[in-house]
Amino acid sequence: MHIGILGGTGPAGRGLATRLAAAGLTVTIGSREAERADAVVREVVAAWPEQALDIRGAENAGAAAAEVVVVATPWDSAVVTLRPLVAALEGKVVISMVNALAKEGREMLALVPPRGSMAAAVQAALPGSLVAAALHHLPAGEMMDLGSGLVADVLVCSDHPRATEQTMALVGAIDGLRPLDAGSLNQASAIEAFTAVCITLNIRHRVHSTLRLGGI
Repeated sequence: MHIGILGGTGPAGRGLATRLAAAGLTVTIGSREAERADAVVREVVAAWPEQALDIRGAENAGAAAAEVVVVATPWDSAVVTLRPLVAALEGKVVISMVNALAKEGREMLALVPPRGSMAAAVQAALPGSLVAAALHHLPAGEMMDLGSGLVADVLVCSDHPRATEQTMALVGAIDGLRPLDAGSLNQASAIEAFTAVCITLNIRHRVHSTLRLGGI
């Protein structure tokens, strides 16, 4: 499967691209500038020469041509990035990993987007796409390090069964990650907001914690 990552040059996008490619998938990292994406791809591939990672760089439009597309942009540029890609993303599963957050001192605060969650904003911007929310609580540094021993649960929510199924399959392909169906896209607001708690814990305790749920 070919996965495109819009705004994939940041830490979260890099980490996801590294893990997906290590799982044997083809990944295109998208950016506003293809040159920036190409530079990031060279850095990622050079970091793991023994892995033969199948990663390429492109403008965001090139990443949008993939079979499944992940939105990894900053929260305040997500909708702007998606507007010119509406036709290219029609009928596709689109995974939002975007969190609306702001840092205040040694804490991360959750912001409330106008539609309640960034996933809902992505779905509104892409009415013909099948949007799922996932991948919010994963520490980027651990994702980028294939030797970190990362183990985590990943909450997935969507209003579209196919989006839930494909997103869970994608997450499950990554070593150490367990996907959990968390229900409809209405759950995205709580899932996204909890990211602020996870990051604040990491800041205060100087760790890279992950979410793991017992009893399931």
